[in-house]
Amino acid sequence: MSNKLNSALLDKAVDDILAYSSGEGEGKKRNFTETVEIQITLKNYDPQRDKRFSGTFKLPQIPRPNLKCCMLGNAAHCEQADRIGIDHMSVEDLKKLNKNKKLVKKLAKKYDFFMASDNMIKQIPRLLGPGLTKAGKFPTLLSSGEDMQEKIDEVKGTIKFQMKKVMCLNVAVANVDMEKQQIIVNVQLAANFLASLLKKQWQNIGQMYIKSTMGPPQQIFF
Repeated sequence: MSNKLNSALLDKAVDDILAYSSGEGEGKKRNFTETVEIQITLKNYDPQRDKRFSGTFKLPQIPRPNLKCCMLGNAAHCEQADRIGIDHMSVEDLKKLNKNKKLVKKLAKKYDFFMASDNMIKQIPRLLGPGLTKAGKFPTLLSSGEDMQEKIDEVKGTIKFQMKKVMCLNVAVANVDMEKQQIIVNVQLAANFLASLLKKQWQNIGQMYIKSTMGPPQQIFF
C-alpha cells in the first residue's frame, strides 16, 4: 500500500499540534491529555448506493490509554481483574441489575468497553437485554488462555472506521503525550488502512486533517 501522505506536511502538522498543546503561541496547555484525531472527508462516494464499509485495525501505540474497561467475568477472570486493578462484575452482579434498562444504560455509560469470559458472553443478552449492544459496547471475548492485560491493550489500541450516512469520519489515532514519531506512524497507518477499505482507495479521499482535542485542525491531505 503506497503512502500518499506528504511526509513534510505531516511532520509540520504534528509539530504544530504538539507546540499548540504545550502552550506555545496561541496554544494553551490543558490539564488533561489531549487526543489526536484524524478527520477525513470522502469524495466520489455515495453512502446511499455504494457499499458501506467497516474495518478495524490495531495501531502500534495506544491512542487513548485512559479508556475504562469492565470485565464481566467468571470467578477466575474476576480474580485476575482484581489483581491488575480492573473493575469486574460476576453473573450474580449482572443479575442484580434485573434487566432494568436505566441501570444497564448507566453501566454502559460508565465504561468505554467491556470484556467477557466465554461462558458469560452467551448469557449477556439474557441477563442484560440489548442495552450494551445498543450502546455499541457489546463485550469483547476473553478466552481462558488469553492474557487479560494484553487483551485490554489490544482493544485500547484498535481503531474502527465505519461508514455511516455521512461523508466525514473522525477517529482518535494518537495523543499529545506520545513521541512525535509515534504519532506520525499511527497517523500514516490509520490513513493507509482507511484507504484500503475504499473502493477507489486514495481517490475516494477528499481531505484529511489531524487535530488535538482543543487545537485547530491541520490539513495533511487534499
